[in-house]
Amino acid sequence: MVQSEFSRNNGGSTVDLESNSHVVLRSMSWVNGYRYVMACIFLVCSTWFARYVNFGSRDMYFFQMTTLGYLVFSLIFFLTLRARISLDVKLSLSVFSDIIFIMLLMYSSGGVSSGLGLLLLVSLSTVSLARRSALNSFFAALASIVLMFEQAYEFLYFKPEPITYSQCAMLAISYFALSWFAQLLVKRSLASEALAVRRQVDLANMSLVNQLVIQDMTQGVIVIDENSLIRQSNTAAQTFIGPIQSGVTFLKEIAADLQERIDTWKMAADMMTNPYVFDMGADLRVTLHPVATSRAVGAVIFLEDLVRVKQEARQLKLVALGRLVANIAHEIRNPLGAISHAAELLAEEPGFSDGARRLTAIIGDNALRLNRMVHDIQALNRGESSRRERIHLLTEIKQFIEQFIATEKLDPQMIHLEVKVDTFILFDRNQFNQVLWNLCSNALRYSSRKRHSIRISLSRSNRSSLTRINVVDDGRGVAPEWRSKLFEPFFTTSVGGTGLGLYLAREFCEANGGMLEYVDWPAGAWFSMVCESN
Repeated sequence: MVQSEFSRNNGGSTVDLESNSHVVLRSMSWVNGYRYVMACIFLVCSTWFARYVNFGSRDMYFFQMTTLGYLVFSLIFFLTLRARISLDVKLSLSVFSDIIFIMLLMYSSGGVSSGLGLLLLVSLSTVSLARRSALNSFFAALASIVLMFEQAYEFLYFKPEPITYSQCAMLAISYFALSWFAQLLVKRSLASEALAVRRQVDLANMSLVNQLVIQDMTQGVIVIDENSLIRQSNTAAQTFIGPIQSGVTFLKEIAADLQERIDTWKMAADMMTNPYVFDMGADLRVTLHPVATSRAVGAVIFLEDLVRVKQEARQLKLVALGRLVANIAHEIRNPLGAISHAAELLAEEPGFSDGARRLTAIIGDNALRLNRMVHDIQALNRGESSRRERIHLLTEIKQFIEQFIATEKLDPQMIHLEVKVDTFILFDRNQFNQVLWNLCSNALRYSSRKRHSIRISLSRSNRSSLTRINVVDDGRGVAPEWRSKLFEPFFTTSVGGTGLGLYLAREFCEANGGMLEYVDWPAGAWFSMVCESN
């Protein structure tokens, strides 16, 4: 590509000169072959058919000797073409010898009336191929001068017919005319050839650029012809449907179901629009574009990963979430501050009962928890790292259950704790409580609120360095069609929900080196939180 641009910027002089030299040498070789054949014809005709032609009509012996010399010269010139001699020397030798030999043959055959002077037109046209305008005009003039000398000799010694003078003049004019027209045609031909070469280079560069662009596309691209032979594809397409060898592999060999849909698309041209979009499975979307007005000619197939599309949609939701948090953070904190301050003032009132103090303490604790939640959301949105610390899991869980029961005013028998392991975990304490609060709030919302409706179990994960915290309720569970959307932001099945609880819970777990997952369970919903043990 760079080399072609270099040649174009420099006028393509090097390439043109080399290609023109090959063209001229090839033309000179054909002309020399023509010279050899004509010499053989002259020799045969003058030897066995002399009475039927006017060759050598003035001097047969001289005609035959000249023809023999012309024949020998043509053989020698074949060797000269291979010699390391400049192109101008070879060209000059070829045309000059033709002028001399043809004029001698014309003289021995009766002058210009023999018609042999027309043979020079072939030799003079060879000069035009070399694009040497000076040599072209020079040899046309030389041929005309030699022709005039021959006619003058005829006038002095043989008294030719008056018509031969006009023939001589017309022949000389034809030499110049042929040289000029041949040179003009050659220039136009070479200009057209150069334009075609430039167009070919542009097309090749464009094809290369298109190939590079297609290869870097995240979408899979496949180009098929009328027989569904794959003409072009990119790397992404091969990840979707398997290995492809362009120009060899047929689409039906690697994707028979896709081929069936394309056959239907071709036959139902009036029923399906262009482009035609359809899904194949849950993870692949296909778009068909015809390469021409008729779908039977071929098609361009775009393969799009729906998983990536969903991830992009999720990223857009994250951006929206960040903007939402930035807009309402201060609005939330101000009322929380007022609530906390009011609770503190109530606690300082004289004659305040112990029950009222406990309630104001709950108000203060929850206001503080909400304030921390807003701070954690902002920190998560800004990409701040979690402040992980060593937490005694059993103690933290018991404190959380006590606080959760007091806040929600629940029967202590509703939550059942199963302890299979007593260990320490590495987690941000505030984020850990927020995750548990979200999980238990969801479990409470959908549970039957009976004894042991919510079960929290602590167990060892499959890996000894991980601890699993399971929160299970006795509700109806999660519908299969909703399970893939559980952890997406703003997705909720509750009328008053925001759709941020499970999403934030999972983000907090991942920020602390753990994970949160939903476990298929026939009775109720089961969420499993995996944390790193210490």
